[in-house]
Amino acid sequence: MLNIAAPLSVDPLAGLPQKERRGSRARCILFTNGSDEAVANQLSRLAWPFATIDSNRHRWMPRGIAHPKEAKLGDALSFLSDEHREAVTGWWLAVRKHANTPNWDIASTATIDGVEGLMLVEAKAHSKEIKTDGKPAGRKSAGTKADTSSVGTANSDNSARNHEHIATACREASTALNGVLPGWALTIESHYQLCNRFAWTWKLASLGIPVVLVYLGFLHAEEMRDQGLPLDSAENWDRLVRDHSHGIVPPSAWDRVISIQGTPVRAVIRSREVELPDATAS
Repeated sequence: MLNIAAPLSVDPLAGLPQKERRGSRARCILFTNGSDEAVANQLSRLAWPFATIDSNRHRWMPRGIAHPKEAKLGDALSFLSDEHREAVTGWWLAVRKHANTPNWDIASTATIDGVEGLMLVEAKAHSKEIKTDGKPAGRKSAGTKADTSSVGTANSDNSARNHEHIATACREASTALNGVLPGWALTIESHYQLCNRFAWTWKLASLGIPVVLVYLGFLHAEEMRDQGLPLDSAENWDRLVRDHSHGIVPPSAWDRVISIQGTPVRAVIRSREVELPDATAS
């Protein structure tokens, strides 16, 4: 169990929006809260033995309670070079204005097999956070005069262009991964969150950036019982992820090295228990 060094007699998450004070979001913030050395050690243990994080030279997001913002690799300066940020953003988006690249629950630079790379974390705290939904199609909203304006139409067209561009990116990643290990079916039609995580992992590796992708289950998040069943054990979380990814990700892709043109990728399933402050959990 993670021990937070700071005293929790006063809720340290009180300054965050209400929805960010519980579940996986709150736990990611607490997991990265503390001294740089302590957090680097926590992150290294999460990725062990595949990656190490050095507090003196690696950077991560969020950075605890003081800096809770999540990472977008297309935007954040700490993770990729200008050239690589341009490459991944152009690969994912046809039109960048008013559009985003995916948010990562935790992202950190790391040393992987002696090379600088990335540890990327997708975190969950209850069963219904594991979604099978496809990507919503971009469409014009209705109900206001502005919706029928040229600006509204342009935004709708841009959203549709991005939708198709992202679909192409997922197909490209799936085709390339199938050339290495058969059994991938990355798409925007279903399991979109899972698919975009692996698509981005592939794209980064294709640029020569090694990646450790961590599916992290936070156990015993009882305050989330109104949303879904809390994750109750490491074994059940492991089984849930593997069942969820069946037919999308080859079963043998977990816990092994996948070489993308010589660059290593690993996908691992981990679990941790992080207690919330009493004021938050109640």
